[in-house]
Amino acid sequence: MMTTSKAHIQLFHRGAWRLVATVQPYPVRGQDGFNANSVLSYDIDYAAELYPDATPIEMVGCRYPVNFDSHPMSHWPTFLLDMVPTGNARKYWLKKLSLKDDHPSSWWPLLLTGAGSPPGNMRIREAVDHSFDHPTHAGFTTEEIVEKNENFIEYAQSRGATVAGATDVQGEAPKFLLVRDQRGKWHADAALPDDQAMDHWLVKFPRGKDDNDKIVLRNEAPYYDVAQQFGIRTSQKQLLYRDDALFIPRFDREVTRNGLARYGLESLASISNVCEFGKRMSHNRSCQMIMKYTTDPITELKEYILRDVLNVCLRNTDNHGRNTAFIKTPDGEFRLSPLFDFAPMFLDPEGIARASLWDSDGETEIGVPEWGQVATDLGSELKIDLIEMRSWLANLEERVTQLPDTMQKCGVNVEIIERLERRIHNVAELLSKARPTSGGLK
Repeated sequence: MMTTSKAHIQLFHRGAWRLVATVQPYPVRGQDGFNANSVLSYDIDYAAELYPDATPIEMVGCRYPVNFDSHPMSHWPTFLLDMVPTGNARKYWLKKLSLKDDHPSSWWPLLLTGAGSPPGNMRIREAVDHSFDHPTHAGFTTEEIVEKNENFIEYAQSRGATVAGATDVQGEAPKFLLVRDQRGKWHADAALPDDQAMDHWLVKFPRGKDDNDKIVLRNEAPYYDVAQQFGIRTSQKQLLYRDDALFIPRFDREVTRNGLARYGLESLASISNVCEFGKRMSHNRSCQMIMKYTTDPITELKEYILRDVLNVCLRNTDNHGRNTAFIKTPDGEFRLSPLFDFAPMFLDPEGIARASLWDSDGETEIGVPEWGQVATDLGSELKIDLIEMRSWLANLEERVTQLPDTMQKCGVNVEIIERLERRIHNVAELLSKARPTSGGLK
């Protein structure tokens, strides 16, 4: 297929799509994929309007402030990997474009055709021109989606509704970004005019036909409820599970009296300058990035650690750097988004390994962090109050001890609770050991 030498990035700014930047890879034909040298440049008019006071939601990525410079780098700008189709969506586009899966050159045309409506507040102009030239559809009922009606799947894929980006290992699960109109009918995201939208959702189906695939999906909504009770930042909107279909309200879209608001999203991998998929990441490095870029660093640091405590307790092993995102809001905030992709992934038939670990002695045994050591390392690396951090971690012991009861009240399968009780008890013990003694640190 013919491809352009530049990707034109549009950002939803003050109620309208606007060209804000371009990315050009070298060599021009993109044979090296996302490892190609590239140059990012902001649009001059956009930069003139916002420089030097652009907020995070007005930047294409937090590592790329709005200015008049060209930003050369030895790979793609990392935020592009949040937008390019991956997993099931990648397979669809490879087939549609007759591209080979085993060659890096496929990534550039995938970006230019499949990133027309990714999560967040950005899109690739070429992908919009390519993807959304189909006649208006009357929409589907909830029942047709739950039944995985073949017409729905074909329609959704033809409109590019499969999720672009934000996935890694678990990207194989069929997932679609959908919008519901005022009549309650479902459409592919961006296939409906903004003023006709009632709300925006992501719908997920099991990864495969194995019973454990269904159990994982069935327990995702109860896991969210547990996380909310545990004190983790979650969307306040209710998830809906019906016959092996999970409907998840999107937190990057909001219908307001002033029209549709689109909030910016950027993955942890992106802000960490990771330009690859499947890379095992360091929690310590991630904490450094949180302290550097977020608008309330200590609050976000504790939120991140709290999520890993719960990941360890409930064995959500799929904790890679694209399953954590940051949300950018119009008030200038850059903080961790509400939790997503949180499920009992230890049950997955393919065996999902824990992807992000604490450095050195903080996690000598995978999945068993020594929380006191974690706090000590972070105190040294981040120059934060070590006594306060260790005390905060130790005070989580009671909350962790109550998890089996919380899980039962939230509707987690009894078999899962029974399998996790010993682990939860061990995590509580390790947290208690983090407490400083009256004379200082243990």
